[in-house]
Amino acid sequence: AKRAGVSAGAPFRHFKSKTALLTAVAEQAMERLTEAVRTELERAGDSDPIAAIHAIGRGYLAWALANPTHFQVISSRSLIDFHSSQRLVEQNEAIRLIMVDLVARAQRAGRLRAGTDPETLMLSLRAFSYGVARMWIDGHFPEWRVEGPALEAVSAALDQFIALIAADGGVAVAQQGSRQRALRD
Repeated sequence: AKRAGVSAGAPFRHFKSKTALLTAVAEQAMERLTEAVRTELERAGDSDPIAAIHAIGRGYLAWALANPTHFQVISSRSLIDFHSSQRLVEQNEAIRLIMVDLVARAQRAGRLRAGTDPETLMLSLRAFSYGVARMWIDGHFPEWRVEGPALEAVSAALDQFIALIAADGGVAVAQQGSRQRALRD
């Protein structure tokens, strides 16, 4: 309210509660997150599901590191009423379905280990990305001796995680991650 030049009570003329206000903030933040992920997906193209999985992870992590407050609002169900917002539910579901499809495509192509439920692999990828972003935002990198620029560190960790679940033991994934980092640099 202060940055907008209005009184502290002004937002509550438009929102019935702090939760409703933060849910509206989360809707805007989710729009931006979705845009960041879609931009990375478009850049990666859709011919290689592993490249697309990397793209979703990179988009998510880059957005989270650049927008830590919005990340915290979106992530904390104690701050927002996620399920009352059709926009939040729909955007989350859209990203989830894209991820499940990419995992299933990668498995069919022999790029990710077969025999593991695509939903479970998708959840593992999501949990990893969320967890590493949360560690940086919450200030845990120093005690875990993570050095260098945060985005480089989380990108390298993402490459390693995807390599661990890759069908070829991660050889192609590691090479692809190195090429992607070189292109960004």
